[in-house]
Amino acid sequence: MSTPSLKAWTPRHLIKDIMPAWTRNDMPSQAGQRAIITGATGGLGFETALALAQAGSAVVLAARDPAKGADALGRLRAACPGADVHFARLDLASLASVRAFAQTEIDRGRPLDLLINNAGVMALPTRRVTEDGFEMQMGTNYLGHVALTAALLPALRAAPAPRVVSLSSLAHRGAHIKERDLQAAKRYTPWGAYGQSKLAMLMFALTLERQSAAHGWGIASNAAHPGLATTDLFTSGPGRRGIGNRLMQRALPFFGHNAASGVLPVLYAATAPEAAGGGGYYGPAGWFEIKGPPAKARVASAAADTAAGARLWRQATALTGAIWPD
Repeated sequence: MSTPSLKAWTPRHLIKDIMPAWTRNDMPSQAGQRAIITGATGGLGFETALALAQAGSAVVLAARDPAKGADALGRLRAACPGADVHFARLDLASLASVRAFAQTEIDRGRPLDLLINNAGVMALPTRRVTEDGFEMQMGTNYLGHVALTAALLPALRAAPAPRVVSLSSLAHRGAHIKERDLQAAKRYTPWGAYGQSKLAMLMFALTLERQSAAHGWGIASNAAHPGLATTDLFTSGPGRRGIGNRLMQRALPFFGHNAASGVLPVLYAATAPEAAGGGGYYGPAGWFEIKGPPAKARVASAAADTAAGARLWRQATALTGAIWPD
């Protein structure tokens, strides 16, 4: 009698496509590549920039704070002498800033091989709005990245094999898109707004892949999430209000992993040859995708709804004034 396979004994929600454990050492050389990473002055963004620079890529750290940018550049150059890295100011909560940043990049006339839509804010205790009147999490995490991706499309299309990687979260699973109250003007909850923004990011990544295929843009669009990673987003984002948030921050070191480990699914989506086809979503392979090496992640049914994705694409395009080529 044959022995049952591991899959036969594994609960359906824990089954993973079997992938060899992937580490930074498996990342292909990035020599000759050029990457832009939003929110790259700390946390996952900084670890992504460090790994790409060490692999030979030129890296643009796109973030709001020049002081933090200078500090991040110092740390990068100390860890990777001779790295081609520089800081450029970008505030995703301002469409004017997004347009100015993108125009400067387009004017450089250099192809862009990789865009990583990483920056974000998390679970702001009270509702705040961006310069353009968007709810802060939806505006920063999602709408700003939609506008940025559209504006950088000419530079991406000039590269031989461009990729866009958009950061989602485990929080997308319990979220839903409030199409009639996208800005949470009627009812705001910190984690509800965060979850919606991360669901929107996953839907954007999947819809961008479909749009690219339909219109021949030649861009591979993937999404990734870090699992439960201890980053400055957790320590500064949710605030310190409420026993739930305090308990979560204390539990993170025991149940989650650090930013250096959490970034592996992002790096896999950005560089692995197996992810070059686009349309993938990657996260940690471990228990409930909390931590572990990269693997294909579970996409919630709301994110897989192509009709909803198309509606959200049109809504975001109208709100941001994004221009997509035919």
